[in-house]
Amino acid sequence: MNILEGSHEEQSIKSGSPSRSSSGFWQDRPTFVTGATGLVGGWLVKSLCAAGANVVCLVRDSLPQSQLLRSGLMNQVTVVNGDICDQALLERTLGEYEIDTVMHLAAQTIVTIANRNPGSTFETNIQGTWALLEACRRTPTVRQIVIASSDKAYGSHDKLPYSEDAPLCGSHPYDVSKSCADLISQSYAATYETPVVITRCGNFFGGGDLNWNRIVPGTIRSVIKGQPPLIRSDGQYVRDYFYVEDGAAVYMLLAEKLAADSALRGQAFNFSNEVQVTVLELVERILRLMGSDLQPDVRSEASHEIRHQYLSASKAKETLGWQPLFTIDDGLQRTIEWYRDFLQTSA
Repeated sequence: MNILEGSHEEQSIKSGSPSRSSSGFWQDRPTFVTGATGLVGGWLVKSLCAAGANVVCLVRDSLPQSQLLRSGLMNQVTVVNGDICDQALLERTLGEYEIDTVMHLAAQTIVTIANRNPGSTFETNIQGTWALLEACRRTPTVRQIVIASSDKAYGSHDKLPYSEDAPLCGSHPYDVSKSCADLISQSYAATYETPVVITRCGNFFGGGDLNWNRIVPGTIRSVIKGQPPLIRSDGQYVRDYFYVEDGAAVYMLLAEKLAADSALRGQAFNFSNEVQVTVLELVERILRLMGSDLQPDVRSEASHEIRHQYLSASKAKETLGWQPLFTIDDGLQRTIEWYRDFLQTSA
């Protein structure tokens, strides 16, 4: 398989801003973001602040190297310290800050951690979702809720690519947690007419991910250090890889679309460059972009992971008029530049 190039909007890339919004929708809009110290959350907060939103972030742990802190964004937002499972805290926050739009990204996202500690993963990903949705249901100012699900919510299917009507049937702890959170979100829309839409994206990559066990940042750091990049699987797992700034733009787009069309309530949307990539191919692409002749160290140690997974984004393109802003190469190049700067300044 080859890594293909998808379409992108050249002006958005050259300007350095991935946001599509030019309508003033976000100006002074009270917006609540969970998972703001995470990979996608940091870029989303940056985009929301640039668009003029009044951002309130839920932060459980202080992470000094997170995008939220390193970029100075923490000084531009209101920070509420607490846990996503604390429904009373969520209700207080939504009510006191008169939140209009909710972006729910808080989750335990690491498959290996989920396998070792399923209880904490279930609490954060499942209980945290119903606690937030129940708080939203009881808060009359909330008009849009965007829930971050995942391609892992589908579990494993023979029919590929996955479309939004595929059953949600995760088998292992992380996959199950995303299946459950996704279904809970749909149930609130169906039962209480809660204004919620759901994103299902592939594996996010981009600057700001400091989990070096993940393939993209780990490979880039290894190359910068002159060490062979480590592949824990056999390198043949197929995944969707989705650039983080595209992810941030997707959440904002969905909130805007939901505000304009209540018929979207309860719907889920896949977002993908629609490119099939093996882990080994991704590593080889990074090596080429970095001009390295290092050879990866393939360990074949991974277990309890879905073998072959990729998404169809046809619904998002047809219903929302969506197209990715960045190709995989665009995203990888921007990511490499981010880590070169980060590792140089952190040395």
